[in-house]
Amino acid sequence: MFEFAGAWETPINFVFLAATGFIAWHGITYRDGEGRTDFVRLLFGCIAALFFFKVLFQDVLGVVSFG
Repeated sequence: MFEFAGAWETPINFVFLAATGFIAWHGITYRDGEGRTDFVRLLFGCIAALFFFKVLFQDVLGVVSFG
């Protein structure tokens, strides 16, 4: 995903994974004071989770390739 970074691609991928992983975890597990979920946080948490798994499986692990 970050091919332009050259030798820094792997560290940038790990920073990206940490940031999107935290955003996904927070967005999906968030509950307000009454125990209800927030649609916007769920939406952005799921989008962050998709990017997290895309970078993890394609760029870091090299398991899949999306054309």
